Amino acid sequence: MKILLLALGSMFLQQTFIALGRTLPAIIAPSIISDLIIDPVWIGIYFSVTALSSLVVQLGCGSFIVRYGAMRISQMSLFTLAFSSVLAAMGTPLMLILSAILGGGSAVSTPASSHILSRCTPQRYFPLVFSMKQTAVPTGLLLAGLIGPQLTEQIGWQNTLLICASACAVFGLILEPLRHLFDDDRVKTRFFQLSDFKTTFVSVLGTSDLRNMSMACLIFNGMQSVVTAYFVIFLTTIGYTPVAAGLVFSMAVLVAIPGRILWGWLSSSLVSPRLMLAGLGIGMALSGGALGFCGVGWPTIVVSLIACLLSATALSWHGILLAETARVAPTGMLGGVTGGVLAVGQVGALMFPLMFSGLLEFTGSYGLGFIACALPSLLVGFQMIRPIESFKEKR
Repeated sequence: MKILLLALGSMFLQQTFIALGRTLPAIIAPSIISDLIIDPVWIGIYFSVTALSSLVVQLGCGSFIVRYGAMRISQMSLFTLAFSSVLAAMGTPLMLILSAILGGGSAVSTPASSHILSRCTPQRYFPLVFSMKQTAVPTGLLLAGLIGPQLTEQIGWQNTLLICASACAVFGLILEPLRHLFDDDRVKTRFFQLSDFKTTFVSVLGTSDLRNMSMACLIFNGMQSVVTAYFVIFLTTIGYTPVAAGLVFSMAVLVAIPGRILWGWLSSSLVSPRLMLAGLGIGMALSGGALGFCGVGWPTIVVSLIACLLSATALSWHGILLAETARVAPTGMLGGVTGGVLAVGQVGALMFPLMFSGLLEFTGSYGLGFIACALPSLLVGFQMIRPIESFKEKR
């Protein structure tokens, strides 16, 4: 139990810093756009480049986790993100592109943390434990929304990014003493090969269970990326100040913390993970569509309620999907398979912001973009409901 708590605590904090660092550019985007005089469309492109980088990294990370250890890879994800934030703070087009590419490298944090937790957790409690760990993501988003705009107003967006970089680097060093506990399974003779990409891809798409998880991850991750990238900017176009928009975002994200734990507990005790994912898909389609209709003059309480429902769905599915992926992963391939499923998910994170940016460019409407990106979640909901498996069979 002590090892499980230590693993859960360290991976929770690791994911919190990763979520904070990856989300911060979107939260302080209004200041970056104003200072650099760039079109908001480029924010979607920035996150699409990050997603493309994440796809490549996650698809090929399995061998690195086996060879160097999941804790070492966790540290490297933090250091990579720190360097990415430093490059972004330089504020030149080239540095922003390099920042987006390096920021995607931090995506190895999730398969690495899944590898560590799977070794310490009874399979029955995968949904609960993985969901508890994944509450770190809304925690990081909450911190970004609360402190990002405030720090930006006081010390500027460049210094805000540098503070974030320092925090990520310091925590990466703090994890060093834990290596002897969690990296004792590494295989030093394992080397990365280009064929690892094909092996992971075939393993993920070769079975119906993992294929379904991959498609769900693609659509859910795409919707999450759009919400993360454009929610705060959207609110500033309908009358909110950047600080007020950041506050609404943070308060909504707060709902995802108990939400993820609740969904994880329900999936570990009362309903199947597939049925839970179906409900989350339908919920994010409805809430994302509702957000698209919000406009100037809408009561703050209504906008906030829609944002909370969106947070409880589009920002709260990760633990369930990761736990179900871990359950059906082939023996000895959990890190690689998790990375593969997440890599397919990054296709969504690449495509959806680009689709949103294209719609924004041609129509000038944020609302249409939210509606278009929310609708595919209905497909996941119906797909997960259709082949319902009994709860006993899952256990």
